[in-house]
Amino acid sequence: MRTRASQEELNEIKNAMNTEKRARIFKRYQALYLFLSGKTCKEVASIVGITANTVCNLHKIYQKEGLEGIPDKPISGRPPRFTSEQRVALKQVIINKVPSEVGFAAEFNWTAGLIGKYIKREYGYDYSIRGITGMLERMGLSYTRPTYVLAQADKQKQEQFVKDFEQVKKLLNDEIQQILFVDESMIRDYQAIHQTWFEKGKQRIIKTFGKHQGVKLVGYLNYETGEVYCEEHESYDAEVFLGFLKNVLLRNPNGKTVLILDNARNHHAKLHQPFLEEHQEQLTLMFLPPYSPNLNLIEGLWKWLKEKVIYNVFYKTVPEIRENVEAFLAAISIEPENLGSWECIINCVNGINIQDFGDTNIAFTHAQDRATQRCDPSGI
Repeated sequence: MRTRASQEELNEIKNAMNTEKRARIFKRYQALYLFLSGKTCKEVASIVGITANTVCNLHKIYQKEGLEGIPDKPISGRPPRFTSEQRVALKQVIINKVPSEVGFAAEFNWTAGLIGKYIKREYGYDYSIRGITGMLERMGLSYTRPTYVLAQADKQKQEQFVKDFEQVKKLLNDEIQQILFVDESMIRDYQAIHQTWFEKGKQRIIKTFGKHQGVKLVGYLNYETGEVYCEEHESYDAEVFLGFLKNVLLRNPNGKTVLILDNARNHHAKLHQPFLEEHQEQLTLMFLPPYSPNLNLIEGLWKWLKEKVIYNVFYKTVPEIRENVEAFLAAISIEPENLGSWECIINCVNGINIQDFGDTNIAFTHAQDRATQRCDPSGI
């Protein structure tokens, strides 16, 4: 007998497998997954190392009680648990609504406790906090910090940029030699207080002068090689940016270079036009849609730099900041292919929901391929 489940059901079972630490229960999930993927009971039994009868019984339990019935044998008198349809509905509520929209006044963030109350109210089931968190993990949910997306962003323009970028990538190493993501950033001395381990019941004290001093950087991130190049300046005016463009060509003399950058005023200055016209065969500017920093990969580099150099650190002088910024940039330049060096960039580009743009998952090429599959703007 062969049977198949929906892709959503298979994904839920796969999530349960990924979070399960008990070998015996993992084997049950695995058997169920294989059976619902289309294999027979005998085929699954041979692969997993259990009897065909056990495989069939697991499927019966799943049909009756859902995934919650798989870890342990059914207990006599135990109330029925979530059906797959109910889990899908619950997941959509958590993802698309805040608690206040479904009857919890003045509550705007989902917690396990609130979800438990919602389940009790809507479906009549009682779950412990531990039971709820385990179920949510199996449903592919996690307790995580949100990220900002600018409300003014135009989705259609962002989608068009993604399509245009796909065409540019096809020309890489042919008509185009390098693609560089460009941006400016101010590394301030009071950037942020960040969570850290410390003595229970106390808080670590970070001194500050409360001044607005720091290091102003302009730089690029090479899409293919991971090379990072930064310059420090006192301002971000048009003359500074023109000098930066000249340095870009000096550092990348071979073939055509495409710069991807935002719509800052200094990027559109008339001062640049003679230089751009003179070097139009070597240099092209490709502008991001307005209010779309999420599509600029170098934003992840700035975020990572600030987390490493600024968070929870007290600087008395700007030279101290500069010294540590330079040390950070030098460290990541030694081995840009190091997968750990891309964690920040991977994390930064998730501000826009992947489902909004399709998951093309075309990654950085060569050394960065595995590290950046979620970091490509075409996959946002």
